[in-house]
Amino acid sequence: MIKAGIIGSTGYAGVELARLLLQRDDVEIVWYGSRSYVGEDFASIYRNVAHAVDAVCSDDDMEKLADLADVIFTATPQGFCASKVTEEILSKAKVIDLSADFRIKDVNIYEKWYKITHAAPQFIEEAVYGLPEINRDQVAKARLIANPGCYPTCSFLSIYPLAKEGLIDPDTLIIDAKSGTSGAGRSAKTANLYCEVNESMKAYGVASHRHTPEIEEQLSYVAGKPVTVSFTPHLVPMDRGILVTAYANLTKPVTTEEIKAVYDRYYGEEYFIRVLPAGMPPETRWVKGSNFADVSFKLDPRTNRVIMMGAIDNMVKGAAGQAIQNMNLMFGLPENTGLKQIPAFP
Repeated sequence: MIKAGIIGSTGYAGVELARLLLQRDDVEIVWYGSRSYVGEDFASIYRNVAHAVDAVCSDDDMEKLADLADVIFTATPQGFCASKVTEEILSKAKVIDLSADFRIKDVNIYEKWYKITHAAPQFIEEAVYGLPEINRDQVAKARLIANPGCYPTCSFLSIYPLAKEGLIDPDTLIIDAKSGTSGAGRSAKTANLYCEVNESMKAYGVASHRHTPEIEEQLSYVAGKPVTVSFTPHLVPMDRGILVTAYANLTKPVTTEEIKAVYDRYYGEEYFIRVLPAGMPPETRWVKGSNFADVSFKLDPRTNRVIMMGAIDNMVKGAAGQAIQNMNLMFGLPENTGLKQIPAFP
């Protein structure tokens, strides 16, 4: 039995962690941490887990939790995990951080984009970027996981095979991404009110979104050189889902069949990545509520470009599901344990 604690359990990613873990017989949630609801019944806040949870929310004391749990999930704002994690905590429990605190290896870049001082730079090098399809072996041996962001997960998985094979020029890469409103978190913000979001779409974080350096760093590892991308996210009036459409120049003539063969070679054995037929656009509705990532592409000979497309559920593969996928690897379990949910439709 794996004993798990969730700090930030009353945020959207936190309750998604709870929802997925509560469906397992091999995991016991021993801590529902919440800064805003200490002492309140968790099931009174999220009635979807009524009869499944009989626990009150605790505070965010990671030191105390480390004595009770085998793994700690921190579904918290940037800066929290770095300010709390210590060598003593890591010696007792594995930590999977869903914030950006340990995703970026260059602390100066992190501080520039997130506008905060990093509280634990001594752990940055050790932290493993938790994209299992790429870093599976390192994840299995890690004690500190930097769970990837939702936009970077969808963007990277859509682009990775062609970037790795050198079939695209990364300096020409443009990423257009769209997300449901749950990606902004549960905190009350005027810009996310129903009347502000419904029947409308908008770009935000234009040329300044904080996931940009994370995408660039991971693609730079693949390309073997620094990569700079144009990344523009958009907010769409739906609860869940991320759709990425990325464009890049081809480096040599290539056929649709050859590109499809590359995607199949990289992802053919991956349980959670579904390579769609060439030219079939992924749709967020076909991944909702699941840990699957749907990817596809379309050649555009007229412009000598390729369009790479991907769709994920931002709360599952983009957050909680991927965190649990990492946990499974860290505890030597089959990667898809507890994550076989079929996408919910309609």
